[in-house]
Amino acid sequence: MTSLPRYAIYYAPAEGSALDRFGTHLLGYDAWAGKDIAFAKGAVDAVSDWPELTEDARKYGFHATLKAPFYLADDRSEDQLRQTCAAFAVTARALPQIRPVVDAISGFIAVIPGDPSPELQQLAADCVQAFEPFRAPLSADDRARRKPERMTPRQLEYLDRWGYPYVMEEFRFHMTLTCRLDAERRVSILAMLRERFAVLGLERLAIDRIALFKQDDASARFRIIQSWALAY
Repeated sequence: MTSLPRYAIYYAPAEGSALDRFGTHLLGYDAWAGKDIAFAKGAVDAVSDWPELTEDARKYGFHATLKAPFYLADDRSEDQLRQTCAAFAVTARALPQIRPVVDAISGFIAVIPGDPSPELQQLAADCVQAFEPFRAPLSADDRARRKPERMTPRQLEYLDRWGYPYVMEEFRFHMTLTCRLDAERRVSILAMLRERFAVLGLERLAIDRIALFKQDDASARFRIIQSWALAY
């Protein structure tokens, strides 16, 4: 299946917004345009191997996962997926508002909520369920790549039910900026990224849109093919 496209439903900041520029220049990739861009100079100056530390995150673009990447089910099309995204977006819901902070999560550095948000958890759960009919079942190889032997029983249950273990109460909103770093390296890099983020003055962030990302094949990066503002 690696020659087939994959899709994902993500949150991505509005194109050209301060948060969008912050993330895309740190990753060196603009998922809106689907092309590489210059790295943030300060990051490269401060961390000589910055391109390597962001290599994995660059493949996916600056985003937060709502519905993890999936292959399309045989009886579904991209046009139908776009239509369902549009219908999902116009359904009024409580719009999540978070206090964004830069912090470590499972060894990665990411933009995460500073406080719990039930509305954000609900939005993510709604996405998981609404787009499930479009997901082709996991192949045995894809399941094995998730390393199910390292999962809790609940995560394993979710992997088999939803194709991804970190859903429902296991979901943690994060906009990844680096690969997993050891504790010693995280200290200086976290300080640098927090300093850069503070310049934005972003005290509240509305999770106010969804974006449909597409990966043409296993060797390609994900790119945004359409986005929708959420009704509230």
